[in-house]
Order: sequence, then C-alpha cells, then structure tokens
Amino acid sequence: MAVGQASFPDMPRIEGLRLGTARAGIKTAERRDLVVIEVPEGAVVAGSFTRNAFCAAPVTVAREHLAACTARGQPPRYLVINTGNANAGTGETGLRDARATCAELARLAGVPANAVLPFSTGVIGEALPMERLLGGLPEALRSLDEGGAGWAAAGEGILTTDTRPKGASVTVPLGDETVTINGISKGSGMIKPNMATMLAFVATDAAIEPRVLEALLQETVERSFNCITVDGDTSTNDACMLISTGRGAAVADEERLAVFRNALQRVMTELAQAIVRDGEGATKFVSLQVEGAVTRQEALDVAFTVAHSPLVKTALAASDANWGRILAAVGRAPLEGFDVSRVTIDLGDVRLVEQGGRAAGYTEEAGSEVMAREEIAIRIGLGRGEESATVWTTDLTRDYVAINADYRS
Repeated sequence: MAVGQASFPDMPRIEGLRLGTARAGIKTAERRDLVVIEVPEGAVVAGSFTRNAFCAAPVTVAREHLAACTARGQPPRYLVINTGNANAGTGETGLRDARATCAELARLAGVPANAVLPFSTGVIGEALPMERLLGGLPEALRSLDEGGAGWAAAGEGILTTDTRPKGASVTVPLGDETVTINGISKGSGMIKPNMATMLAFVATDAAIEPRVLEALLQETVERSFNCITVDGDTSTNDACMLISTGRGAAVADEERLAVFRNALQRVMTELAQAIVRDGEGATKFVSLQVEGAVTRQEALDVAFTVAHSPLVKTALAASDANWGRILAAVGRAPLEGFDVSRVTIDLGDVRLVEQGGRAAGYTEEAGSEVMAREEIAIRIGLGRGEESATVWTTDLTRDYVAINADYRS
C-alpha cells in the first residue's frame, strides 16, 4: 500500500559512478538484497548518520572509515549495502562482521579495507549471514553499471518493507554546462529521522569542495529527511551519503551554489516525501504546515507533536473530521507563553479553529470532505512570530499494526 502513483525516474549517467546488485539470499531468496556503489578516484563524499545511541555496527564502521579517508585526503572507493538484516544490537560480533564485509570487498576490488563503507537495513538483533553476504559480493561487482539501469536495480536492492523503489533526479544548468543529481532512498517504517533518513544515497557530477559538500548535505537534510515521520521511531541504521564525482561543472561561485543548492534540496525533498508516501500501511500523505512561530524549532515542535499523535493519525485513517484531536495536540506542544486565542487551524481550505475555539463557519460536511482526500494539508497559525516549518507524515492504519506485528515472521 502506498499513497499516490509513482514510477522510478530515468536516471542519467553520472560519469565515474557505478552501481551493482546481487541476490545473496540474506533474508529472502531471489530478490536483490546486496548493493555495491563504486566511487571514482578524486571524488568527494559526505555523510550524515543516526544519533540513536544504539547505532548499528555498520554505522560505527562507516563513520570510522569515512574519517580515515578524509584524513588521508582520498575518498571512500566503495559503499556496500545489505538489506534483510540491520546488523544492529549485535555487539562485537556485529562490528567484526561489518569490518569483514569491508575487508572482503576491498580484497576483491584491490583497495584498502577502510576505503569501503558498510550499510545495513532490516531486522535488529540478529547476526549477519556472512557466508551468503560475502558470497554475493562478486556478483555485485560483476554487475557494476554506470547507467540508469544500475540506479534502478540499486533502488530495488535497498528496500525492506517498502512497496516500491524511490528515486529522484534533476539536471540543471551551471554556466554553459549542466550537472546532474541522482538519488535513491529507502524507508517505510521506523521513520522519524534524527539526522537523515533510513538510507539515502545521492550523487552528482558537479565539482564541489569538501567543506561546501558537507555544508550542503547538512542543510538540505535538515529541511527534507529531518522533516518526515511515519511512526516517531528513529532507526539504529540511518545514513545519508552525498557523493560529488567532480567530473562535471564546478560549483565555483555564489550564483552557481544557489542554483545547485536549490536542485539538491529538490532531490532530497522528493526522496524524503517518497518515504512518507510509502509509509507502512499508509493511505494518507499529510503536510503539517506551522506558521507564526517565534523560531523554526518552535514550529517543528508543534508540527511533530501533531504528527505523532495516535489520535490524530487514526482519525486521518478513518477520514474522521475529529478536529478536536488536532486542537488538543497543538495545545500540548512544548511552547512557553502560549496564547491559544491567537491560534488558527485549517484543514485544507476549511477553517477549523480561530479565537480559541471552533470557527464560526465550520461544518462537519466540509471537514469530512477534506479528511476523505488522499493528500491533506493541515495549516496551523500560532500568531506569535514570523518563523515557519513543514513536516510530512502519514495516517496510522490497521495495516501498519499488521506489518509490524508480522515483521519477523
């Protein structure tokens, strides 16, 4: 189940970057579950990782290896991603297995072990099936592809409970040249990123300095992946990687930087929203827009309080215009000196709340019509400042419960 129609986009070639997949049988036979991304020499790589204290073994190793590559002034040469097993909550065994995966891929590819970054997603608390995982690496390397077919296969190969692959691509002019940005993401449940997303891999042929690439990653992640939630749970395995191959036009001045930043934000936002649209059991895509806040963080606090309310989310699932649940959630947001008489709440184009209570012109019929839509906008005006923020979320359905009750079956 997913909200809206979506097809995987055509992905232009990014010179020097290749992607390969394998069917290693890590959890399910005959499905792509192992992905290798080959990064060319001279590239620049930036990463953002989960802040969950129980971060998975591959997150620890990826951070270590990325730092080592940065210290010696050379990029990571390979990223390896497995699905079906998160290698999280696995202690020293998990760290050993993540490092062994890197070592074997490095041996096959002829690069240092710490030039390989590992990523995993799937069930927490179970050891990796190392024989099957390592056995799939040669197939993934043999299938490395620089074209769109490699991106499409990789988009499929990183999925877990997702119902469809997620990709985004833009090509924009920089001076007399053009640059391309391609990206794939995965995620459906355990979605409330606290840095990035479940897994996302974005690459461009633009030439960008390391410090600029890092700043761009953090800035665009903050307004995309950090603005989505399905169930309020932050994963142990979140990672978002941004790769600049440097084979295309240089982002060399403020004008070009502005163009590139806007294009990157578009890709990041599309990938983040695609996760929400494919949220586990989701039947609604909901935009929570908060305006009139003192700070952006205040606006986010209100938006996430509403987005995480089980009562609001189940009302959305039932198309029940129970607007009191939205009002109550706004009222318990962590705001100081909150004057509820200034608050307005709109459901689509229908005013629900004003001057501390039900809007004079509101009718149940009008509210129910909006709640029955597949895509819903809830706008909340706080009347206390100039800042705003938007968060994207889903409803909460019986299917979400069923998916997660049966996840390990």
